[in-house]
Amino acid sequence: MSTRFAVRAERPAERDLFARLVDDAAVFPPGLAPLDRAVAEHLARQDHPHADLVGPLLVPASAAGDLVELERPGPLRVGLIARPGTPHQVVVDALATLQDVRDLEVTGVEIGWSPDWEEALAWDLPLSVEVPRETTARTRALAQLRAAQGESVRLQAKFRTGSTPHQPVPTAEELASFIRDCLDLDLSFKLTGGLHHVLAHTTEDGEEQHGLLGVLAATRFAIDGGDVDELASLVSSRDPAGLLDIITGMSDAEASVVRGFFTAYGCCGVLDPIGELDELGLLTATR
Repeated sequence: MSTRFAVRAERPAERDLFARLVDDAAVFPPGLAPLDRAVAEHLARQDHPHADLVGPLLVPASAAGDLVELERPGPLRVGLIARPGTPHQVVVDALATLQDVRDLEVTGVEIGWSPDWEEALAWDLPLSVEVPRETTARTRALAQLRAAQGESVRLQAKFRTGSTPHQPVPTAEELASFIRDCLDLDLSFKLTGGLHHVLAHTTEDGEEQHGLLGVLAATRFAIDGGDVDELASLVSSRDPAGLLDIITGMSDAEASVVRGFFTAYGCCGVLDPIGELDELGLLTATR
């Protein structure tokens, strides 16, 4: 089999390290797939050999009405997304629209941090709160999430790892600092945007993007007390051999702890990172 990588793992990683890791963000940039096509392709992948690695389809809360109108060949799990600045009422309306739709499950909601973010706890669904990039605001937001962990819903932080029209991709140090803060506060987290591939790389237009394996490795080292500099070097690593040693060296218990913190990330082309994991020899046969 041809591969873009010069190395291959000597043994697979624990499969649970990747289970339900890649949420399907096909309708979001840069993919921007039409909703009907995204739904059809998401459901068609249920028969893919690595379907167990894919999480729910992520759908804008504002598109709930359109989702109801679509014909679906099977049950669908969706995460509702309200980007920072979206009024909470948009989510409330979406949940009401989807509440009794047959064969459709809302697995969780993602919102942006704001002074009134805690209103979302009343929705009684797993909740991801995207925290700001600016250090002081991020620290305050994470502290609030930590203080609210006693609520009945599952609550986690969310951090944007891709660029936006207003901000570039966060540096390796920024991402490493976020990971370090989450582990210090015993907060789980998910990431969004930018992690299109398993290794850090430079895009054709010169944008520096992080890689999935670097984030997994950094989370593993953070559990053992790694500092921000150490985590940043892993996040930015382009050395597949070194990362493969870390990834395949995790026991089932260690992989479980890593995924207890780093729960998922959104990707508009879910088969891209999964295909690369397979090419690197990290995936076992489907269970």
